[in-house]
Amino acid sequence: MAAEGQQHPLKIYFIIWGLLFLFSGASYATDFMHHGLFRWGLILLFMILKAGFIVAIFMHMAWERLALIYAILGPPVVLLVLIGLMAVEGDYTELARLTSFSAPLAPAGHAAGGHEAAEHEAAR
Repeated sequence: MAAEGQQHPLKIYFIIWGLLFLFSGASYATDFMHHGLFRWGLILLFMILKAGFIVAIFMHMAWERLALIYAILGPPVVLLVLIGLMAVEGDYTELARLTSFSAPLAPAGHAAGGHEAAEHEAAR
């Protein structure tokens, strides 16, 4: 017996191609926007939408069983969460080292005091 496969209509692929083209154009259009959080939010939104459509339709993930979807998409999500936690901990560690081990900074316009500041002022 020959194995029968699923046949998806071509219309859905053409619609997704059009959406990917539209999102890519909108993503490139953000280059003309003022740099800020709104621009970066749009870039990330378009990136996630395009990746989601590619995974769901072109990699046929939309038609798989839920257990297989969790098995494939679960580990990268866990890795992203762990990377985020490491970034937060790294910022805390850097801040703790800067406050504990670095020399205090003098306010702007004031000499730091000591003979190094006097030598620096004399050199000017």
